[in-house]
Amino acid sequence: MISTSGLTLRYGKRALFEDVNIKFTPGNCYGLIGANGTGKSTFLKILSGEIEPNSGEVIISAGERLAVLKQNHYEFDEIDVLKTVIMGHARLFEIMEAKEVLYAKADFTDEDGIKVGELEGEFAELNGWDAETEAARMLTGLGISEELHTKLMKDLSGNEKVRVLLAQALFGSPDILLLDEPTNHLDVESIRWLEEFLYNFDNTVIVVSHDRHFLNKVCTHIADIDFSQIQLYVGNYDFWQQSSELALKMAKEANKKTEEKMKDLQSFIQRFSANASKSKQATSRRKQLDKLTLEDIKPSSRKYPYIAFKPDREAGDQLLTVENLCKTIDGEKVLNNVSFVVTKADKIAFVGANSLAKTTLFKILMGEMEADSGEFKWGVTTSQAYFPRDNAEYFDSTLNLVDWLRQFSRDPDETFVRGFLGRMLFSGEESQKAANVLSGGEKVRCMLSKMMLSGANVLIFDEPTNHLDLESITSLNNGLISFEGTMLFVAHDHEFVQTIANRIIEITEDGIIDKRMTYDEYLETVATRK
Repeated sequence: MISTSGLTLRYGKRALFEDVNIKFTPGNCYGLIGANGTGKSTFLKILSGEIEPNSGEVIISAGERLAVLKQNHYEFDEIDVLKTVIMGHARLFEIMEAKEVLYAKADFTDEDGIKVGELEGEFAELNGWDAETEAARMLTGLGISEELHTKLMKDLSGNEKVRVLLAQALFGSPDILLLDEPTNHLDVESIRWLEEFLYNFDNTVIVVSHDRHFLNKVCTHIADIDFSQIQLYVGNYDFWQQSSELALKMAKEANKKTEEKMKDLQSFIQRFSANASKSKQATSRRKQLDKLTLEDIKPSSRKYPYIAFKPDREAGDQLLTVENLCKTIDGEKVLNNVSFVVTKADKIAFVGANSLAKTTLFKILMGEMEADSGEFKWGVTTSQAYFPRDNAEYFDSTLNLVDWLRQFSRDPDETFVRGFLGRMLFSGEESQKAANVLSGGEKVRCMLSKMMLSGANVLIFDEPTNHLDLESITSLNNGLISFEGTMLFVAHDHEFVQTIANRIIEITEDGIIDKRMTYDEYLETVATRK
């Protein structure tokens, strides 16, 4: 068990956490949520001892081992991959090293023999004989092939290093597991493996993630950072979001009879319990949900941006034809005879292992790059708005946000432009920020404002959910579900793709696989291939 008592952390006059008292118990997975800047990653660092609070303390039950997903991708560069994973269990690795030193001694003494015997006993208790097998199994599950297990960490790509460090955190069944964005850089199969691992994990997990599908799959509780406090809620992310919205609605309808409110709450809890997908979680949640009272559910202070894309004109039947596009970059053929036709109201999710291939395709379609061969043609009634993966060039400017957005507006009126900024939560002094000092999430919201102003009937998005908080992702998700035009997009947010796409195009080494189906249906077809 891990808990905090009177925990306070201040930066100048700003209190990030104020007298936080919270307890995380074994057998539960806690999703730590909060708007950008509320201190999710900071709280994990406090729990791990990396940051000292101004006052209060972190209490860990005696003898319990805590593991953290490391963020320094170069820390283990001179160590081989398998050993890096085993180092996640510091005591086990220490025993392995000590045994090796003793067995290598030329003048092995009786005292050494006694010491080795003690080490061997502890080694067996820690399941040391299966350590390499367990480490290899985790690496394979996370997409690190066997031939990489003996390589040095420095020989791996950045994405591969992230997966090894995740295996390191998971190794040896730690009593308390702290994970900050563990699904970053994982493919679909690796995320599924991690979801299954955490579901079967019997100890305490505290996880920060912007992947709503992941939080819904693994979390038994939500720990919500709000007003410098952390409030615990039973249930997964969807339950927290819907219940907080229900509480807000009830608060606005203060004259509604309490009995009627309770009926709403009970009906909501029953629907949630009936839809729980995991039997173990469903049972434990149901018991706790049944004990909920109206006072247990509180409205959130979250602010959701308003995102709505309205085409200026309806596109005709001819939208986009792509024929035999090929492109080689740095000796790698990323597009090989790619052909497809986009029809009206298509919302196409592009998937595939090679992210460069998808970005390259979008750049070619938007005229930012030329194909080596092949051709494409946009319909004359189409207009396109593009969200690039790298938006840095748009913000190399000292213009304030009103003047920055005015560049892309057909109506230069300041009130009109401010209206679009206000929808994206830039109001008052926020709208006077210089473009070149914005955070990653703020840049994304500005790019979305620019796209909303365009009136385009075809939207192209390359990883739009990167850098966004959960509230902004939810708003963008809902806005694109409602969008009546055509979309081509890439995203790694499972729920985002599942709820928006009506067609999936997988870019492969040999061309494409084109399926008119939902993302979940597509994943089932992928599973049957293997």
